[in-house]
Amino acid sequence: MMQSRRFRTAFVALLALIGAGAATGASADSGSIQISIFKAGWFVGGSGGSGVLLFHGKRYPLAIGGLSAGLVFGASQTRLSGTVTNISRPSDVAGVYGGAGAGAALGGGVRGMVLHNGKGATLHLAGGQVGLMVNADFSGMSIALK
Repeated sequence: MMQSRRFRTAFVALLALIGAGAATGASADSGSIQISIFKAGWFVGGSGGSGVLLFHGKRYPLAIGGLSAGLVFGASQTRLSGTVTNISRPSDVAGVYGGAGAGAALGGGVRGMVLHNGKGATLHLAGGQVGLMVNADFSGMSIALK
């Protein structure tokens, strides 16, 4: 009888864990994102731009800003598009994204990146870069809903 009670308790706990995991995974969603960023710098760089989040058939305008420190030289414009995953509402894309990167563009180049914010949103971006830019830096990017 005691083993039967333990078995039932363990079984109910297992079902609760599975249900909690399924509920968390089911609430996460994805959307598509397009951004355009202008970046310029001499050792310390700044960037700004705009974009749009497409989520559940609606368009949400975005404002982009950021700083870079390290080896930063030149100016460029980058147009990126891709997906944002692990969001449940448009405001989940807002936040600070950071990372280290390196790259160069002389006339034109290709960029790709994966970034995460504190809310768990993940950006998968790829696109083209135009301008003269050499960088090996730590950078941060802030995205806000307009």
